[in-house]
Amino acid sequence: MLYWLFFETLFPHFSPFRIFGFVTFRTLAASITAFLIAVLAGPWFIRKMQQMQIGQQIRSDGPESHQSKKGTPTMGGLLILGSVIIPTLLFTNLQNPYVWVALFSLVGFGLIGFVDDYSKVKKSRSLGLTARQKMLLQIVVMVLIGIWLLVLHSKGMYDMAINVPFFKNYRPSLLISSLLATPWTYPLAFVLFFLFLWLVIVGASNAVNLTDGLDGLAIGLMVIASGAMTVLSYVSGHAQFANYLGLTRLAGSAELTIFCAALTGASIGFLWFNAHPAEMFMGDVGALALGGSMGVVAVLLKQEILLLFIGGVYVIELLSVVIQVASFKSTGKRVFLMAPLHHHFEKKGWNETQVVVRFWIAGLVMALFALTTLKLR
Repeated sequence: MLYWLFFETLFPHFSPFRIFGFVTFRTLAASITAFLIAVLAGPWFIRKMQQMQIGQQIRSDGPESHQSKKGTPTMGGLLILGSVIIPTLLFTNLQNPYVWVALFSLVGFGLIGFVDDYSKVKKSRSLGLTARQKMLLQIVVMVLIGIWLLVLHSKGMYDMAINVPFFKNYRPSLLISSLLATPWTYPLAFVLFFLFLWLVIVGASNAVNLTDGLDGLAIGLMVIASGAMTVLSYVSGHAQFANYLGLTRLAGSAELTIFCAALTGASIGFLWFNAHPAEMFMGDVGALALGGSMGVVAVLLKQEILLLFIGGVYVIELLSVVIQVASFKSTGKRVFLMAPLHHHFEKKGWNETQVVVRFWIAGLVMALFALTTLKLR
């Protein structure tokens, strides 16, 4: 909105408004705006949640130290979503399709989380939607995004080639061109395409959700991940940087830098209230939305592989649950004292702050490694 007003409309008549044409300025403005919205609206939001008696329900089989958190205001993800959406609408070029894909993913997965959180509050128990219901809804959103990407691809506005770390000239296609050589293999190519999107987008959404179990853990890691994605978005959308680093570039993808910066600012603002001891929790409405949107941004930028490192701790947390469930079902034995992994370390004697800070450090190291690979090609 402000981009259209100041740059496209008023700039020809008043040259200082040229600044709104620079992605760097709008990135900084979006990040600061998102942070301020989250911090300034946070106390009001917490009071409203308390007045409406929207409090967190705690699993009875969880760590004993968590039982005292029962009743803490939840659904703080609504604050995060608002803090991201407003600056994104204000500072991006709204004619850019990538911005709308990213916003759709944020809102789409956020709605699923909202239904889940509302169900928990209404029933006054820690279980909302069943795992099957939640997965089905996530797949619906993912499929809609996939169809949108295919339409953009047909118009030459989306590249299917994936960037592979350490390999400058090796870029395999998501649609696997060899399968499109003959008509009867078309369905297989599209099945593999949507399966890949499921792994990246739905996987990222659930990974963040599973990590959201300690005060400040998931949102602190999101500050790191979205910050790294902001850098990736900028260099991927910059013609000279993308060419120098050998990255697949989509014209206009730099606008995603502003969206990622808004995510970073909103996450920092929310962390102000979510740091131990947390004054509110993000709930599924925040966790599913943040994870899903990060997965979608990675798909848009063709950095799906790097997302494994940028969100490395999220991935490890998800794998710990998969390993625990698989081991218990096949052998009757547990690999970890409790899953997800952060609870395992709590059981081993680490206090909550130790687990959170050490996981943040691990996340930062992995994100820095991911950014380093851009040059090591």
